[in-house]
Amino acid sequence: MGAHLDLSAFSSSEELMSLGLDRLKSALMALGLKCGGTLEERAQRLFQTKGMSVEELDPSLFAKSKPGKVTKGRETLKIRELAMLEAQVYRFTETLSEQRLATKENVQRKQARRDGEEEEEEEASASESEDEADDEVPYNPKNLPLGWDGKPIPYWLYKLHGLNISYNCEICGNFTYKGPKAFQRHFAEWRHAHGMRCLGIPNTAHFANVTQIEDALKLWEKLKVQKTSERWQSEQEEEYEDSQGNVVNRKTFDDLKRQGLL
Repeated sequence: MGAHLDLSAFSSSEELMSLGLDRLKSALMALGLKCGGTLEERAQRLFQTKGMSVEELDPSLFAKSKPGKVTKGRETLKIRELAMLEAQVYRFTETLSEQRLATKENVQRKQARRDGEEEEEEEASASESEDEADDEVPYNPKNLPLGWDGKPIPYWLYKLHGLNISYNCEICGNFTYKGPKAFQRHFAEWRHAHGMRCLGIPNTAHFANVTQIEDALKLWEKLKVQKTSERWQSEQEEEYEDSQGNVVNRKTFDDLKRQGLL
């Protein structure tokens, strides 16, 4: 077997000729090429292999060998390939030595733990992954309300609850409510109560479903008149009985008393 020669340092076959016949022969034998001929022929033959793999070489450059030598050459090639694979494995082992050591320590640490501790750690990691998933912004092109899981509710449920209908309340500062349920509930909430207080109107059941300021003021005036008419009037409604047993109101009783008719 010959010795390989690095051709990257040579730019021409003339430079290879300076190595001599024996060195060129050894390099050609290492490649399995013909090693006979003059110094110039050997140099040219070897220089043709520069930058080329063995498969790319002209078959006419290879030496014709006997069957026994061919078998031996194949075995040598297999051994060489195996040695190359072993070298790559050792190289990968050195490169991944830190990761291998960290993995080994992690496995030993898990084996030393109790079952309960390992389950707690798995639950913690699962909760962290869920939190990360919750932080993601859901796809919501129709701007639907979010459900309990942080995702938009189905569109059919959105329409079922009437959330596609908007209700405007002038008393609340033209605030818009989505859906009849939220609209009915807002009459008992702080925003509507504050608006009624600013108008000087009590937020009672009489003003349910009243959203316009003008309507609320008119209704309040009507209620005040009605309350005034229903208020207790002692002169008209307080009753007295005279000496003859006649029942009269207070005003009539006072008039009769002043006239001395009682």
